[in-house]
Amino acid sequence: MIKVRYDQYQHFNDQFGHLYYKTPFSWFHLVVEYRFVGELQKGAPSYTLRNSGVMFHSQDPRTMPIEQDWPISVEIQFLGGLGDGKPRPTGNMCSPGTEVVYKGKIADSHCINSSSKTYDGDQWVRAELIVLGDSLITHIINGDTVLQYSKPQMGGGNANRYDPKIKQDGKLLSSGFIALQSEGQPIDFRKVELLDLSHLRKD
Repeated sequence: MIKVRYDQYQHFNDQFGHLYYKTPFSWFHLVVEYRFVGELQKGAPSYTLRNSGVMFHSQDPRTMPIEQDWPISVEIQFLGGLGDGKPRPTGNMCSPGTEVVYKGKIADSHCINSSSKTYDGDQWVRAELIVLGDSLITHIINGDTVLQYSKPQMGGGNANRYDPKIKQDGKLLSSGFIALQSEGQPIDFRKVELLDLSHLRKD
């Protein structure tokens, strides 16, 4: 199990983190189980409450300046319910420095909510991500398909202090690195499994 904790932070100071796998992937099936635990780190932005995720099709972390907050990437976002009875789906899509095609057109928002249920408390949730290069991407939560979109590409905002040579708006993202996110909310990850699907490519 991988535990994301902040007990050795003096101040949060927007010290977002990402734990990368060593090689990039293009076509793959990722499975990860997660649970939110504890309290939001003092000083972390309020929007990171019970909020984390996995970045994929990410730029190489070696191309990120130290002051860059999020990598140019696509995110399967994990949200936990707040126990207030209001819906808060998980397995959403967020797009730091990227855009995707959703329902036939470029999505006009930074995040797209999935159709998942709300998961309160510290229960384990199973998330799956099936990525077929720069074509179809599918999010699955506890066995249910909750979101599909296509043509991830560089563009849009919500990534800051990056090297401008890296962000080539309109460039399709057919591969990239995968990273577990650290955004201010303690979270546990377990059963992280990755299946390379590159043998299914027809090109």
